[in-house]
Amino acid sequence: MRVEDFINDIIPENELFLEMIGRTILLVTESKQLSILGQSFRPIFTGEVAEVTNGFITLDPVIIKMHNAPFFKFPTPLSFPMEHIAVFTPFDPDRQIPVI
Repeated sequence: MRVEDFINDIIPENELFLEMIGRTILLVTESKQLSILGQSFRPIFTGEVAEVTNGFITLDPVIIKMHNAPFFKFPTPLSFPMEHIAVFTPFDPDRQIPVI
């Protein structure tokens, strides 16, 4: 989909996220720690922005940066509430970052 398809539905405060559709980003949430499938991990994710609404940004595919599995590809898209996103930035998916 094109950014123009969404522009009329998104409030001005969220237009910054629209510019990221189709781009790979690194996203960190405000939580200090999360848990999925019995694994605790820091809230660091990478993935392609698939959808933007006025409340959520969806990554698909999304990689969860877990200590024991730094390239864990989550099997479904993940949506993040915008108010809980601490940091997001364009990201090169071939770049490796240490997660300690």
